[in-house]
Amino acid sequence: MIEVRGLTKRYGEKVAVDNLTFGIEPGKVTGFLGPNGAGKTTTMRLILGLDYPDAGTVTLDGRRYADLAYPMREVGALLDAKAVHGGRSAYNHLLCLAQTNDLPAHRVGEVLELVGLSEVARKRSKGFSLGMSQRLGIAETLLGDPQVLMFDEPVNGLDPEGILWIRNLMKALAAEGRTVFVSSHLMSEMENTADHLIVIGRGRLIADAAMSEFIARSSGTAVRVRTPSADQLTAGIAAKGGTATTDPDGTLQVRGMTADVVGDIAFEQGLRVHELTTVHASLEEAFMELTAGSLEYHTGVPGAGAAPAAPANIGSGV
Repeated sequence: MIEVRGLTKRYGEKVAVDNLTFGIEPGKVTGFLGPNGAGKTTTMRLILGLDYPDAGTVTLDGRRYADLAYPMREVGALLDAKAVHGGRSAYNHLLCLAQTNDLPAHRVGEVLELVGLSEVARKRSKGFSLGMSQRLGIAETLLGDPQVLMFDEPVNGLDPEGILWIRNLMKALAAEGRTVFVSSHLMSEMENTADHLIVIGRGRLIADAAMSEFIARSSGTAVRVRTPSADQLTAGIAAKGGTATTDPDGTLQVRGMTADVVGDIAFEQGLRVHELTTVHASLEEAFMELTAGSLEYHTGVPGAGAAPAAPANIGSGV
């Protein structure tokens, strides 16, 4: 388990991480999301002892990273897949890490086979593509068979097969009871992979919630209704405090109430309903809505107004 308590980090005038508190539990994949400049990489560096906080604490299963005798046996991390001496082969790079962490040499071959690099194990890593470098970084992360795993943009450079592989790998690792913490800007991939989300903006916690809860709180959630009595149902919905808009094909999009409530209104009025479906927003839509007021870098869009204010925090972490 990773526990972050009151974490703060400043670089000169800039507050990169601001009194951040959250916990990452084992047995699930936890996604780490935030706009560019939100403080995600800084937070991960602080967890791994690569930088020092101005305030707060970070523990991994109750201990600081600096206090771990053999870190790779307990924590595996992929932060920069290109941080490898280009003159070394994949095998020798991993062998060096194994030797400095008192790991058996046979483990090198095992992880190279796992990530699909056995055939290029003796080639110098400077000739690797981005996808191959990414696989080598994942092999390094798994080398010590750790209980805590951290990945920063793990699908960078991977082809569709590789993306599916790393997605299933992270799920399998979590299913074994390990702590899996993954940062990514790819919303569609996070939606398919993560069970829980930590979302930050400008260094502060915005959300600490299950994936389903995070998406459900978006205003994009609606109930789709097909009925030959759209006008009557719309009036009934309005009377109960909901709103209904009509799509070009005559389908109603209802907001402000659940599908059960809409069905009860139709039943009370004796109206036929041909479809009654809850339609959730995508993770991308929910993320964009929630972080609109936390963007550090705004693109110029002709005719676009000011970004809306940041919504209230979601989840148990605040």
